[in-house]
Amino acid sequence: MACCGGGRGEGAAATESEAYLEGEAVREARELVAELCRHFYGQGWVTGTVGSITVKANDPALPLADQLIVMSPSGVQKERMVAEDMYVLSADGKVLSSPVSKPWPNKPPKCTDCAPLFMKAYLMRGAGAVIHSHGMETCIATMLDHGAKEFRMTHMEMIKGIKGHGYRDELVVPIIENTPYEYELTDSLAEAIAAYPKATAVLVRNHGIYVWGDSWINAKTQAECYHYLFDAAIKLYQLGIDWTTPEHGPINSAKRPRSVLSSSIPNGCPDSKSSKHCVVLDIEGTTTPISFVTDVMFPYARDNVRKHLTSTYSSDETKEDIKLLRIQVEEDLKNGIVGSVPIPPDDADKEEVINALVANVESMIKADRKITSLKQLQGHIWRTGFESKELQGVVFDDVPEALKHWHASGMKVYIYSSGSREAQRLLFGNTAYGDLRQYLCGFFDTTTGNKRETRSYFEISQSLGVDSPAQILFITDVFQEAVAAKSAGFEVIISIRPGNAPLPENHGFRTIKSFSEI
Repeated sequence: MACCGGGRGEGAAATESEAYLEGEAVREARELVAELCRHFYGQGWVTGTVGSITVKANDPALPLADQLIVMSPSGVQKERMVAEDMYVLSADGKVLSSPVSKPWPNKPPKCTDCAPLFMKAYLMRGAGAVIHSHGMETCIATMLDHGAKEFRMTHMEMIKGIKGHGYRDELVVPIIENTPYEYELTDSLAEAIAAYPKATAVLVRNHGIYVWGDSWINAKTQAECYHYLFDAAIKLYQLGIDWTTPEHGPINSAKRPRSVLSSSIPNGCPDSKSSKHCVVLDIEGTTTPISFVTDVMFPYARDNVRKHLTSTYSSDETKEDIKLLRIQVEEDLKNGIVGSVPIPPDDADKEEVINALVANVESMIKADRKITSLKQLQGHIWRTGFESKELQGVVFDDVPEALKHWHASGMKVYIYSSGSREAQRLLFGNTAYGDLRQYLCGFFDTTTGNKRETRSYFEISQSLGVDSPAQILFITDVFQEAVAAKSAGFEVIISIRPGNAPLPENHGFRTIKSFSEI
């Protein structure tokens, strides 16, 4: 009997010994899941038998990937859950132990329908626990902007409770569309996990949320923070306050809930000035000289990659960076990408692994590849440079004044760059003009999509919640990006700066040499 399929390896088979299955680790995990189910029932997350929880049976003698999995069943009253109700699965999802049937009116035991989705978090993120909540706030958060593919929030204290985030960071949670049956969500959940390497949760529209962490404590803590933040967004929405911007100013009319705010708006109509356009800016050749990126940023990352990997090799962040690089290099080797070399397994000598990583990264930088694995690692290396003051962000002289002007006029300004979101925040947060992030509402990178593909700009327009893509002005120096954005319905201007590549004749786009011309 298999809960969600998958082959069994020698590592998984080793964990299935009777001693482990009947041992203290599994017993404690069963009791823990039952306790959490009862607790979350009181929170309103798993009422009506919905929702589910799963944890790894912690055995210090085994790697996390080989530990057994305990899952709550489907269709059971969560507030009455006991340890004996739990399923125990192998590390690859095979049911090893099932609960005994109970007398009528109880239903026959059934492994949770969430199992295939839980396994994606275990296998793709190395999770130690996963929580699936149907909390009301998780459903409503996906309805605030029905076309959005992401939930975004910034400058809220509880964001610090989400792994890898701080108060000033932008929290981005992908949203996938609901389906009639839970298992039908498996592929879209996996795609979201792959597309958002920093995310520790995925929202399902009109349904709920999946949250994971490296332990049950981490997963529970993050789940509580997510629910708090969603609830805050809903309350801010009702008050007409924008939760997606640093200053939390008035929300624009496209998001404003008329039924709630009509009593405070003359004649029940929002101020026409509240419907504002958005500006999306490229970085290289648009806000920042290309020479700064090619002559300063890239060399710094290249020259410090070995030092960074050596000093942070055992950190969770670098382990995740290495994991993404492995996936990319495996694909590159299959495709015959020049400069790609195999990366030894994790249990190989540290220096051998680092040597291979450095060779691949240097080759990627030399080829100026716009890939998430490279950009994420570069962002982490640059962070060290900005923190030590070895690096300082550079922008053209006309940029700060334009950002201030747009901000003062109520225009929302976003960045879309091939550099990671973290790298973007570092650049604009550490300039000679001070911290310019106060004028920016959000950041998009290659996790949104390739900058030369129309689909990427469609995704951005969905995330920004505008009534029409034509309300978005995109400024870039790259002709192919301009074409893609225009095809998505954006207004487009091409930036002409020193060092930029020449444009084709009769390109058909408006051009500027300074933001002051806009």
